[in-house]
Amino acid sequence: MIINMSEIKKQLIEEMDQRVHDKILERTKADLLIKLITNADDDNEALSIAAMGTTYKRTGLHFDYRNEKMSNDIRYFKKNERLSFRTDNEKPVNKLIIGDNYEALHNLLIEYKGKIDVIYIDPPYGKDSMGEFAQTNYNNAITRDNLLSMMYPRLCLAKLLLSDEGVIFCSMDDKNQAYMKCLFDEIFTEKNFITCFPKKGSGGRQDSTHYAIIHEYVICYCKNKDNYVSCKVEIDKKYKFFDEEKQLHYNTQLLRKWGDSSRRQDRPNLYYPIYYNLITSKFTTIEQSGQDWIEIYPKLSEDEDGRWRWGKTTMQEAFENNEVIMINKKKSFIPYEKVYEDPNDITTKLYSSWIDEVDGSTAAKLLKSIFRKKVFDYPKAVDLVEKIISMATDKEDAIILDFFAGSGTTAHAVLEKNYFENKNMQFIVCQLNEKTKEAPNGIAYDVTSKRLKRIMTGECYDGSKDFKWAKDNEPYVGNLDVYEIASVANNEFVEGKSPFDVIDETLYGKERFKTLREKIDWVCKNFQHTQKVLESYEEWSKRTEEK
Repeated sequence: MIINMSEIKKQLIEEMDQRVHDKILERTKADLLIKLITNADDDNEALSIAAMGTTYKRTGLHFDYRNEKMSNDIRYFKKNERLSFRTDNEKPVNKLIIGDNYEALHNLLIEYKGKIDVIYIDPPYGKDSMGEFAQTNYNNAITRDNLLSMMYPRLCLAKLLLSDEGVIFCSMDDKNQAYMKCLFDEIFTEKNFITCFPKKGSGGRQDSTHYAIIHEYVICYCKNKDNYVSCKVEIDKKYKFFDEEKQLHYNTQLLRKWGDSSRRQDRPNLYYPIYYNLITSKFTTIEQSGQDWIEIYPKLSEDEDGRWRWGKTTMQEAFENNEVIMINKKKSFIPYEKVYEDPNDITTKLYSSWIDEVDGSTAAKLLKSIFRKKVFDYPKAVDLVEKIISMATDKEDAIILDFFAGSGTTAHAVLEKNYFENKNMQFIVCQLNEKTKEAPNGIAYDVTSKRLKRIMTGECYDGSKDFKWAKDNEPYVGNLDVYEIASVANNEFVEGKSPFDVIDETLYGKERFKTLREKIDWVCKNFQHTQKVLESYEEWSKRTEEK
């Protein structure tokens, strides 16, 4: 054993063991490399030896990865008091975050790591360029590599935010669906793939050459398939008949046993005659005579005897309670049990992997009814997002995240479900304030925030109420906190304030720290690119106050 082994050598040896654990490196090879690393003359030689075990050829997804442009500044949430509002303190507080979703996701991890139930995103896969977003992050037009490069770190963060039972949905078009699925396989693993929903659109696309493209895809993965429980859709049972006496609807079911163990020899004591009166329509198990009475036995066929489902006592009780009906089929009298409608008997089935009942053509009309004009290209249908949420979770207080919020469809869907289904779901949506012709002040300011204000309160920020949606609908009510991504230098004072002075911990679900040192520790632990630069104890003592 080498007593004075350097820290680098120790780290390299631990890395070899970890790669064995991850099944990347064979144990025999790892042992050899560990021996060579231990006996290396210096750290540089040890690093060269370790490289033989730490470099390997990727066999999975390949693309020209472009790193995010990052700043050493700390990016943090700053509340926009002008855009935030309260309408009902008993309802959850929803969040709209204005800014780069990469920075927003990092900040959300502080409070929501492992807490998000459902994520739905609709990335900008159909654009030829990504506008200001591209200029900020990639400096060129969107390519497939740009799309994958942009999505990769965001999906990694999204995975951290999802609960163990959580599920993520991603809308995608024909051209990019296969590549995006490979990216999801890379991050969430193939094991956690649920399905890829084809989604029917409306009408034919004008840019279609050979076929009218009227469909998109919704890719679906879960955080951990072992913990994920898919929801089911309720089926309305159709009851064909009505019992006047009991004032209940009912269906019918054979009194004769069917399927396994349905022969006479299987249960000889359940083979007996029942008697039916052709005039009065009465039943009995007591032997009767006369021309109005007929004798009925359970028959599987003309040549084979069957058996009844009940014994004589139960059968007679059903007769006396008028729970049996006779149906004449092909000149044969066949007795049936009346199966009455039970409000507590809920029949369910799995959701289909084909989404066809969602009408996307109504999305633009809905948005126009809120704004009186076109403000956003290609909005998603509220019905689609509602269906996705219903498929993903039945939690009354689920947290729904959309970090490509666009016009705010996901938030609208959550509010609508809360309103009509008496739920308390919370939404968190993020939108870059990209400026467009229809939104000169930016999408987040001119569309997303205003849409939420109007449908939650029935009026816009300026007090106007003259829009069609408010005339046809009651406000959904709710609370909204709006945050913007602000920045502060991480290692110097700005206008006499350090990062620890300007970051508001209450915006991350924390109570205010009692001392500056507590806050310094928290900021350094939770904020990326934070340099732990502390003042001298004397300077710190002068500035900090025990509260």
